[in-house]
Amino acid sequence: MRLHMSLPTAFALACMLAVAGCKGSRPVGEDEYNDPRYSGPGQGKVFGSGSIFSSGSSSKSSGDQNGGGLGVNAYLWRGALDTLAFMPLASADPFGGVIITDWYQPPASTDERFKATAYILGRQLRADGVKVSLFRQVLQKGQWVDAPVSASLTNEIENKVLARARELRAGSAT
Repeated sequence: MRLHMSLPTAFALACMLAVAGCKGSRPVGEDEYNDPRYSGPGQGKVFGSGSIFSSGSSSKSSGDQNGGGLGVNAYLWRGALDTLAFMPLASADPFGGVIITDWYQPPASTDERFKATAYILGRQLRADGVKVSLFRQVLQKGQWVDAPVSASLTNEIENKVLARARELRAGSAT
């Protein structure tokens, strides 16, 4: 028996399975991957200090606040996903810290649509740790044309991401 599925349905199913698989995850201990092949003076950018596979410090007490085993701050990552959840997700890279949405058309507006890209810039929960880029298009003569986005809207979304990240961090401390 062959199962036929449209591409959007298959993508949605794959995303749901990927997210469902994350529920049982746990942070990796600092000593779990002490492979001698990747230590010493030969450490490169992939496995060395400051890479996506290192915490950037040798001590948990240094204020890393990453909140998990991601390449970027887990609270900012989850805050960005939660904040942009109303838009369809096109791509998400938790190690590179990039979330890209697909075009979203507000229900009240048939002649404009928005797309967002969120960048999580580090492993610490800081106000400058997230950057959001918004794109807007308007429908003119049957074609989508790029249009400007107000800086205040971009700042508002960044602030909502930060507020949600703070909520998540406060919730995990209790």
